[in-house]
Amino acid sequence: MTTLMAAFATGQNALTQHFLFFVYRVLAHATNLAIVPQSFALTHEDVTLRLVRMRDWKAIERIQLTNRDWFRQWEATNPTGPLNLDFRASIRGLLRQLAEETALPLAIEFRGQLVGQLNVSNILHGSVGTAFVGYWISPEFAGLGITPVAVALAADYAFNVMGLHRIEIDIRPENKSSLKVVRKLGFRFEGTKLAFIHINNAWRDHHVFALTFDETREGLLKKYVSGAIEPPIYPFD
Repeated sequence: MTTLMAAFATGQNALTQHFLFFVYRVLAHATNLAIVPQSFALTHEDVTLRLVRMRDWKAIERIQLTNRDWFRQWEATNPTGPLNLDFRASIRGLLRQLAEETALPLAIEFRGQLVGQLNVSNILHGSVGTAFVGYWISPEFAGLGITPVAVALAADYAFNVMGLHRIEIDIRPENKSSLKVVRKLGFRFEGTKLAFIHINNAWRDHHVFALTFDETREGLLKKYVSGAIEPPIYPFD
């Protein structure tokens, strides 16, 4: 099953994608995230998404602490206490959410090197069928096209394997780099959540972007790499 999932994410011809889509929606609609193997990976060229592992904490800590000025602008903070930089505890929490089937925590690798994280979180099935996608990447690897590929891989997996209907990405208006990602992938602007998340010692507004399964039936990654996505015009442009 993992081989089929990776095949879909990397993009196949129309007939093969139709077959894989049928297999996914019939056999994997209610994927049990708790039994996803540690060997699970989604790959396109030099970019790979794999499950976060406990031993990743050292690499994540190094990236985060080396680039504190960059990450401090965007990371959630506790309005009633100090920022928790215990990366081992953070990964334990993510893996606990994986076991509870409420999140899919992934590491972003570029040419075999861990360069960031992507989390599919707050997963809800049934009549809602939705999840949130959040991500970060090391500043030295920003602008190389890694993040759009990673988000597209995760979106295709969420729609075609997990059976979700909608994914949402919330971005601070000041985060120009993240805004470029959703624009490249054709995410719709749905509005603004005021004072949504406490970041860098203040409650910050976030723009809301979303895609549904019906908008990406042919595969988001395939549309992106083929240049078939027309960048949307947002009201704040």
